[in-house]
Parts: sequence; C-alpha cells; structure tokens
Amino acid sequence: MTLAFVFPGQGSQKAGMGRSLHDAVPESRAVFDEADGALGFPLSRLCFEGPEDQLQLTTNTQPAILATSVAAARALAARGVEPQWVAGHSLGEYSALVTAGVLSLRDAVVAVRRRGQYMQEAVPVGEGAMAAILALDLAAIEQACREAAQGQVVSPANINSPGQVVIAGHAAAVDRASELCKKAGAKRAIRLPVSAPFHCALMKPAQERLARDLEGITFSAPSVPLVNNVDAVVVRAAEACRDGLVRQVSGTVRWQESVERLVREGVDTFVEVGPGTVLAGLVKKIDKGVRVLSVEDSASLEATAAALQEMRTA
Repeated sequence: MTLAFVFPGQGSQKAGMGRSLHDAVPESRAVFDEADGALGFPLSRLCFEGPEDQLQLTTNTQPAILATSVAAARALAARGVEPQWVAGHSLGEYSALVTAGVLSLRDAVVAVRRRGQYMQEAVPVGEGAMAAILALDLAAIEQACREAAQGQVVSPANINSPGQVVIAGHAAAVDRASELCKKAGAKRAIRLPVSAPFHCALMKPAQERLARDLEGITFSAPSVPLVNNVDAVVVRAAEACRDGLVRQVSGTVRWQESVERLVREGVDTFVEVGPGTVLAGLVKKIDKGVRVLSVEDSASLEATAAALQEMRTA
C-alpha cells in the first residue's frame, strides 16, 4: 500500500468542524491551541461554533480549514498513520506542507490569514466571479474563455476532475463564457457563491503581497514528497515549495493532473484529511481503481485508522 494524504481547500468549511477531534485527541487539541495563540483570537471557537457568516469570510475560512486539516493529520499520526506522499487543493497545499514539516503551523496559519485578506482585497466585491462548468472538455472551455474575454479576464481556475472545471475572472466575462460553454454542450454552468475570483490573473496583486510575506518565513525540505497543484509535479526542495505557493495564487489549480501524477508514482490509497469529502469524491472520479478514505472527525478517524490497519495486515 502506498498512501497519500490530500488536503481540502476553501469551500469545505462548516461550523462544528474539528470539534470532536479537539475533544478526543490531545494532539489535535494542541493544534487548535497553537493556532489560537498565533492569530491572537479564538479561531477554534469559530471552527466549532461559527457563526457561519463569520466562518465564510475568506480571512477566517483559510486559517480555519488549515487548523482543522492539520488537527486531523496529527490525530492520524498519533494512531501511527503517516503518509508517503502529500498534496493539497489550493489552500490545502499549506496543510500538506505543515504535515510534511516544510512550514511550522504558526507560520502557516498567519500566512493563510493574510493570503485570504490579500485575495479578498485584490478585486472589489462584485467585480469578479467564479463558475463551475460541468460535462464539457477542457479545450472547449478554454476556447469559450478566449472568445468571452473581450479585453477582460476569464480563464480556467480549477481543473478538478473529468467533467468539472471552474472558471474565474471578471463577472461579466465569466457570465459570457458560461453561456458559450452551455452552447458548446456543457450540462450546466453554475455561478459559485465565492467572495473573489480566485486563481486567475486578477489575483496578481495578492500574489505579489503574499510573495513578500513568504520570503520572511523559513521553509524546510519536505519529509515526504509533495505533488504541487500549480504544476502537478513532484517537489522535494524547500525553495520549490515556496515558489509553488506564490504562483498558485493566480495560477490554475491542476487537481486532476495532481491526482493522476500521484497514481503514476504508485499511490493506491488516498486519505482526505480535513473538513468535508469534496476531494474524496473528485479522486474517485479521476481514478476508480484507487482506495479513498477520509478523516474529518473522531468517528472517521477511528474508521479510517482501522481500515488502513486491515489493509496493511491483509
């Protein structure tokens, strides 16, 4: 068995996340305590209790998902489960890098709070948009984006799985591209309830601000290899980890290619570590032959740890 931990990005947040891990696992509790201390406010309370509208603010969402994901990874480590590979969807790459020993939790939680702030401030609310395009091939989506741009920005932001691509850019251009995609045969084009157009050229100002912050942070070589999401390549060096985090702000998240790369590297078992099961669903769509598990609370922790133990002894 070759095991990869994969970590979710924005959109997986929900009030209540992480609470059962915090209550049941001392190593998870320590993560929330450290995150609260690093940020100087009770992030843990926001994760456990909400309110939902505060949790949905990008500056809160990003550190909240990171803390919950790392808490789940530390709970697995306490059960003797360690990955041989790591990867993360957008923000999730920070969780992957903390788990692989590249970044300290303290540095990562502060960096992603600022990342959320910079991404929010890069584009005035209402000017940008994102839309999910379902059941249309990537080449047709790219063509629709080129035709729809008309001097504005619109491009693929997340290539998630066969038949699911998210586009981002100026709101009007995203709407034009969505219509063209539907005419080209897309099953649906769904505007997403997001506060900014992530992973497109409109995020360049955020990228430049974040790059300066990341320059001031210590990066170590990963203890296990990472497949980064901006290139879908294997990364084993500290500086390459930093570079990937900078470029992903305005770059496309190549999630489908990242999973395909992990499978080519021999990964046959994926555990989604953190809130929700979005990535577990995507991995199954990308490769039906792999095993997929998830850990987001104490019940799924025990079930997954037991299943992995059974696989090892089988």
